[in-house]
Amino acid sequence: MSGTFVACLMATIGMANPLRYAEDRAPAIVNPLFATTMSEARIDELVFEGLFADDLELKSAGRLAESFELSADLMSMKIRLRRDVVWHDGEPFDADDVVFTISAYKDPSTASSEAGRVTWVKEAIAMDPYTVFLTFTDPEYAPQDKLHFKILPTHRFGGTPVKRTHNFRTQPVGTGPFKVVSFNEDNSITLARHERYWNAAKVDEVVMREVSDKNYQAKLLTFESLETLIRVLPRDLATLQNDRKVELYPYQTNSWWYLGYNLRRKSLRSEKVRRAIASMINVDDLLAPIGTGDRVSGPFVRSSPFYNHDIAPMSHDPDRGAELLNDAGYTFDGSSWVDNKGKQLTFKLVTLRNLETAMDVVINIQSQLQSKGVAVEPEFLGVAEYRQRVWRNNDFDMILSQWSFDRSEDIYEQFHSSGSRNFIGYANPEVDRMLVAARDAVDPQKKKAVLRDVHRIVATDQPMVFLWTLDSYAALSTKVKGVTVHPFYFFTWASDWALQK
Repeated sequence: MSGTFVACLMATIGMANPLRYAEDRAPAIVNPLFATTMSEARIDELVFEGLFADDLELKSAGRLAESFELSADLMSMKIRLRRDVVWHDGEPFDADDVVFTISAYKDPSTASSEAGRVTWVKEAIAMDPYTVFLTFTDPEYAPQDKLHFKILPTHRFGGTPVKRTHNFRTQPVGTGPFKVVSFNEDNSITLARHERYWNAAKVDEVVMREVSDKNYQAKLLTFESLETLIRVLPRDLATLQNDRKVELYPYQTNSWWYLGYNLRRKSLRSEKVRRAIASMINVDDLLAPIGTGDRVSGPFVRSSPFYNHDIAPMSHDPDRGAELLNDAGYTFDGSSWVDNKGKQLTFKLVTLRNLETAMDVVINIQSQLQSKGVAVEPEFLGVAEYRQRVWRNNDFDMILSQWSFDRSEDIYEQFHSSGSRNFIGYANPEVDRMLVAARDAVDPQKKKAVLRDVHRIVATDQPMVFLWTLDSYAALSTKVKGVTVHPFYFFTWASDWALQK
């Protein structure tokens, strides 16, 4: 047994009776304004609340909102707030907090990664301490579906803008079922039940543990040093399925993997080069070693109403790939593809070092492309370097990553030319127009038709190779009762979970 594993086990000795779960990497920040990773989104579910959240049938139900009235012209909304809500520090929650939060998201100086969630709100007004009036830029058919973003306490800030470096990032205050007690030296985070929560949690304490090695996560669960495993690796499924102290919970994520091209690079501005690479990659062979899932042909999961089933995933066709590279002006010299100056076609492929199974996929891509004469230089980046290289400097040729969405499946930020997450540099005026139209659509059928057309156009433009959505299983100790896993955020209904002593 390795020293790392022993240390993980020893770290649990003497603890209370917490619900412990593992993340590959601890959240870098606990502030919904700046959440960019799923580990941050998951802890936000425990600490913060929105005006609305999904019920067990994935329909919007009031959380901080008690009721609402939508105007006949669909241009405004009056929201009545719960009166029994207090912040973790004991201060009362009221309408000013809602108005402040919307202003903070919208403030360009805040530079929130989640700003797109509120662009449709024209104005927010506190009519009285427990009533908020919202006006919209365009008619809204179901605004409650867009009001799931987390609300922040105005009394903890000096107004907008909010800086990412504000001490709130490690001293968060929410209204959710659990409050942050401490950030610990081993990178774990301890949360305690919020005793004045309007729907008191049944678990006394939650501990997020950083366990970077996925192999150890499953072992910690079987050795009863964790109660919750967010996602089970395919190779661990059989072992955990046969463990009578473990229960498996299948869930469908709204997440898909992709191999993205940096369209600012001269070679990759060529659609022929992009299609050649896609044709040379055997996606089924990439998927087989890491699990099971569904191939996708565009920017939605196959179960989405916006998925265009008329568009087939790219086929593995190396001969066609060779033809396309020839057409793009490259020559095969017997071992490599070279340009007209004799320089080998080479791509720098980056991914997050701690992205689950990404290393295996990247090495497989490298092997597949190099066997066809295309050189690939893989780089595995830490979170800070990844953000600097990819998000800020666009210093990459190709990127392996995944996007995760809530049920609104708003892909504006990823594919609109001005989108905050469009680091690949994709720009198509028609797609821009359609993404705005989809956001503004009142009729659900119109929105569906528009986004299916977006799927078609983006798949044709080929700014990335759309790969797959993985089948996911969570594993929990049988000591945890009343478990229902939210497919996107995992812990949305965690206040209903109970832990046997």
